Amino acid sequence: MPRITARTVPEHREAQRRAILDATRELLAAAPDVEPTFADVAAKAGLARPSIYHYFASREELFRAVVVDALPRWRETIAQATSAHDDPAARIGAYADANLSLVADGEHAVISALVSFDPRALADPRIAQMHAELVEPLVGTLRDAQVEDPEVVAQLVNAVVQRAGAMIESGADVPTVRRAVRTLLTSTVAAGAPDVGDGREGDGNRRGS
Repeated sequence: MPRITARTVPEHREAQRRAILDATRELLAAAPDVEPTFADVAAKAGLARPSIYHYFASREELFRAVVVDALPRWRETIAQATSAHDDPAARIGAYADANLSLVADGEHAVISALVSFDPRALADPRIAQMHAELVEPLVGTLRDAQVEDPEVVAQLVNAVVQRAGAMIESGADVPTVRRAVRTLLTSTVAAGAPDVGDGREGDGNRRGS
């Protein structure tokens, strides 16, 4: 058993688990197209290879643990960015900016690599739920703005953001892409919000109602 450097055994185990997760993420950030082995992770974390098996039985289990560790931070970053604004259009822009900043920082590449190495990861109920929660700040903003079909509009906004993220990962200039996305999304709220006299059935604002 490795020498305990923490005050207690549980703290020691948590510190080693943290080191393994961080080492895996760093390896993926440096080379997203290379699937790290336990030997790679152990060397990066400064541990003996057999030590990894005390925490993770397989690479798939390790990869999913890294995703589960990363997604809450991604969600918190998005939530903080959107909650800093009251205006719906500004909140949508902040949502896009936060996502694109995370892409530029390499977070998306890490998660994408993990999913590519373990294609069934998104079928894991925990990961599927956490992944779905990433869009909640956007859907909430669209609802607050009374945009029709907010879930559908959110998917379309995300399609734009994902495409912009792919451009950044391919080497496109980050500020240029972010400005273009903001320009494209600024009309989302105005275009989707109810319009007086738009002729939609059931609109209480129609003339003569």
